[in-house]
Amino acid sequence: MFIKQLYTNCLSEAAYYIESNGEAAIIDPLRDVDPYIQLAKERDATIKYIFETHFHADFVSGHIDLSNATNAPIVYGPKTETKFPVTVAADGQIFQIGNIQIVVLHTPGHTVESTCYLLKDETGKNTAIFTGDTLFVGDVGRPDLSDNFSKEDLAAMLFESLQKKIILLEDDVIVYPAHGPGSSCGKNLGPGTSSTIGEQKQTNYALKPQTKEDFIKAVTEGLPEVPNYFPINAQINKEGYESLDAVLKAGLKPLSIEEFKKLMSEDGIILDTRPASSFTEGFIPGSVSIGLEGKFAEWAGSLLPFDKPFLLVTETGNERETVVRLARVGFSKIQGYLAGGFAAWQQAGEKTDLIINVEADELAMDIPYDENLVVVDVRKEVEFGDAHIKGAVNIPLIEMNDPGRMADIEDHHNLYIHCASGYRSTIASSLLKRQGIHNLRNVLGGWSKIKEESTIETEKDAAVLN
Repeated sequence: MFIKQLYTNCLSEAAYYIESNGEAAIIDPLRDVDPYIQLAKERDATIKYIFETHFHADFVSGHIDLSNATNAPIVYGPKTETKFPVTVAADGQIFQIGNIQIVVLHTPGHTVESTCYLLKDETGKNTAIFTGDTLFVGDVGRPDLSDNFSKEDLAAMLFESLQKKIILLEDDVIVYPAHGPGSSCGKNLGPGTSSTIGEQKQTNYALKPQTKEDFIKAVTEGLPEVPNYFPINAQINKEGYESLDAVLKAGLKPLSIEEFKKLMSEDGIILDTRPASSFTEGFIPGSVSIGLEGKFAEWAGSLLPFDKPFLLVTETGNERETVVRLARVGFSKIQGYLAGGFAAWQQAGEKTDLIINVEADELAMDIPYDENLVVVDVRKEVEFGDAHIKGAVNIPLIEMNDPGRMADIEDHHNLYIHCASGYRSTIASSLLKRQGIHNLRNVLGGWSKIKEESTIETEKDAAVLN
């Protein structure tokens, strides 16, 4: 028996390759399926099944492309309805893979079709459980993603699933979840990407002895805002999509400067995926910065429209990586990339823009003397609540496209934008400039550097613009 977790940090997502006696199964594959096919080929195995734990909301699954490439059936749990052929398994149904077995455990709660897959080894012993978004390390899946059920209703289902299907398993059963730390599919996932049932009974608040009422309260309180792209991705996974090859063919078209400029005039989104440090030094006016070095796919899905065409500016060699990562969260309207990148644009003498960077000590010197200075903190509310610059305004990056949040910014304000380290503040600065707000500075190093400045006063109470 062979098990391999294939973890993708950009999405905090784990897919799984399981193999026995020349037969393999893939659980929760990503959109780009070549790694699974290649692994099976290297190990001289045949992919027999593709198991899906639920309709993923935070990425587009590779189930359809992988099935087309391997002829392996796509297996979902009970209560599943799709617009493409799948095997809807019954609760308790057993699938044979070589000398091992996969047992279907229907565990509604995160979604109604959520299903875990229990692996029995060659001796019939319960060895591992692939929990999808039902159970994470230190957390459980959020129950607020349904249009048909309230979060309380789904939380009640989740309680029953955990009590009747998960907690009863042996303590040494390995837990393999679909996500690790940083995922928005839970409230606060722990640092690991695998655990055991015994460890989770000891450390996971959701598995502690408690009443159903207390459980419902615990899992529904303090849920972060649902990212904008979650319902779109879930719908794509349910209804189907065009192949990744088709998206790549369109997106990997090199565009001359003249072709790029013509498409710019057609209301497309210029997405610049170079590192934040490169973007601030110069970029095509109107570009949105989301660097590949951070949570690129998540921020793209949260901030960018799905109904507009994209034009890409990347570092040379990162064109394919950019298109694949965008496709993972459902973007398909990619028209091509600027041949030669920003350097070619610059060398041609085309108009450029930049973002002024300042160090934290410069901010410290400016605060006492500039009555028009406004610090805009784009960290999450919980980060802001822990500590922030006295008088700072909190506009979380996720809300930066909301015109209502920008309404109080006036022409005379000198904006100093910061996040935790500088990645999100660069994105925010690009979005503000795209909205015509140019009187801004990006604080290098963000809060990590600001808190080292002893002359900058901090507080915990929110402030407003005036």
